[in-house]
Amino acid sequence: MTNEELWQIVLGEIELSISKASYITWFKNTNVLSNKDGQIVISVPNAFTKEWLENKYSKIIQKALRNISKDIKETSYVINYKKEAESAKKKKKKKVPSKLEVSILDEQLDFNQITVDKKTNLNPRYSLDNFVVASFNELAHAAAQSVIKSPGRTYNPFFIYGGVGIGKTHLLQAIGNKIAKENSSKKIIYVSSEKFTDDVISAIAKGEMDKLKNYYRKIDVLIIDDIQFLAGKEKTQEEFFHTFNTLYENNKQIILSSDRPPKAIPTLEERLRSRFEGVMIADIGHPDLETRIVILKTKIKDLNLELPDEILNYIASNVQTNIRELEGALNRILAFVKLNNSIPAQNQVVKILKNIISNPQKRTTHKNIIKIVAEFYDIDPKDLTDRSRKKELVKPRQVAMYLLRWELKSSYPFIGAKLGGRDHTTAIYACEKITKEKENNDSFEEELNLIRQRLYNYTS
Repeated sequence: MTNEELWQIVLGEIELSISKASYITWFKNTNVLSNKDGQIVISVPNAFTKEWLENKYSKIIQKALRNISKDIKETSYVINYKKEAESAKKKKKKKVPSKLEVSILDEQLDFNQITVDKKTNLNPRYSLDNFVVASFNELAHAAAQSVIKSPGRTYNPFFIYGGVGIGKTHLLQAIGNKIAKENSSKKIIYVSSEKFTDDVISAIAKGEMDKLKNYYRKIDVLIIDDIQFLAGKEKTQEEFFHTFNTLYENNKQIILSSDRPPKAIPTLEERLRSRFEGVMIADIGHPDLETRIVILKTKIKDLNLELPDEILNYIASNVQTNIRELEGALNRILAFVKLNNSIPAQNQVVKILKNIISNPQKRTTHKNIIKIVAEFYDIDPKDLTDRSRKKELVKPRQVAMYLLRWELKSSYPFIGAKLGGRDHTTAIYACEKITKEKENNDSFEEELNLIRQRLYNYTS
């Protein structure tokens, strides 16, 4: 396996475990520079990326590498522009690969987002034409078409929410691309909330807040992905609040996405929450089996490839909630086809996908549940186990008890013991209360589903 092939498989693993925005921001223009004696050297484009990969993503990179080869011992990062330039020249001199290799390599290079428009930050590969529409996303899709027809006037602002990897980013960028195509004079910008936050921090540090305001407040269509990450960032929320108002008052289109509805975003300023709740809100749910199969078939059709129905059915039957993970599983199969120039047998498919397809119950513990619930509600895990009766802690604690009961089938005494040594009657009351609220409140049921998805995507 070449260094490039190794890194593409690693990127496929990483893309499944972090947000799309973070993936594009920190893994674009990275590659394996060398692989010798278990020492991996990764080339990065700048010092900022090097620092982030070392401090924040080193653990998941190392894990992804060791999933491929247990011989890999250490990973280091270097800033290397010259090597990348030399590598690009060498590729031009190589013989032309087969049609099959080109198709699969193009698909894998999709990880690097090499076609992103520098002015808009939009990837033209995202379009409504390759966005599979079904019952789980038809409301969001219909609203998106209305926004495209009349930007700034119909469904403005437009707020999309749903779990990780189910097509929010695709739809957001497809809207931006379509508006750009039909209104070439409009200034359109797509950014992640992390990028917006970085811009605010940089502007404060450089004393260039006026420049930042002038940039964002003259945009015709502002698209911000993963808006929930603004929670807790007071200065960033303040700047976004004023930008939001300026654009709205001037009939400029605002499009936002989140992994949860506005009222479920913790530590969000009330003035922002009220504005988010007063807009057009559309949720994207989870695709059913038939839709998952269609998504896979659409993907391989775009590549002019074919795979047996039994392989597609196996993937669709076992990857049930996450489209990004669904495509990640397909990419693994395509990587096998490229490396071996053959279609894998059923037993090989099972082996190839064993790290993606597994029983989530076997990967879940009471510690994971407590950790994920705390993260979702933006509190310390210790808050769930101490004796505090603060109002803001009661609901998360009850949710944790409910999940311990229904996801792990834990006994009530066990639940009480793990959450601060409480009596089993407290656990019974919590489970009954959450069950009743879930039955009477659809948005709360969706909130629980979002927590479950995080739980089953979590690896300790």
